[in-house]
Amino acid sequence: MTRYAFPVLAAALALAATATHAADYVQAPGSTLGFSGSYQGEAFNGTFPGFSTRISFDPAKPAIGRLDVAIPLATATTRNPDYDGELRGSAFFDSRKYPQARYTASKFRALGGNRFAADGVLSLRGVSKPVTLNFTWTPGAKPVLSGTATVKRLDFGVGGGEWADTGLIPNDIKVSTKVVLQPKG
Repeated sequence: MTRYAFPVLAAALALAATATHAADYVQAPGSTLGFSGSYQGEAFNGTFPGFSTRISFDPAKPAIGRLDVAIPLATATTRNPDYDGELRGSAFFDSRKYPQARYTASKFRALGGNRFAADGVLSLRGVSKPVTLNFTWTPGAKPVLSGTATVKRLDFGVGGGEWADTGLIPNDIKVSTKVVLQPKG
């Protein structure tokens, strides 16, 4: 081996190792996960305090990304005690029986610019269905993922019985998130 071959080989191996590895991040303070819809035509908004996010992502190679979001359902709040009692109860999230929802994605697509789509699966109330999260990625020391998704609540049994009436609450619920990230320790 010539004296120049070893440094070239080492550089090539280092480049190959980084070419297939996405950066690992965890959620940092300042992150939010919310939902919105309407009840009898009146808009409502809520949040999921205590959710947690882990992501492996490289915007130059989105196809190798992974996303995992744990959502504690008992913390769901609209800041309206009447709504919150129903929301956490058996007709909606049934948070005693199903304390957590989870969103996982292992397929990402570039949509142009800093826009991406995560094709994932939402597991809620014992039901798992595909849900796409469209998001923007703002790079930096603490990157920010800002995204939205539409969840068809009745597909997951959320709002059963009298609450299944889409005249009272539409089937489509908008989910929005802003996740501030930091490198995984």
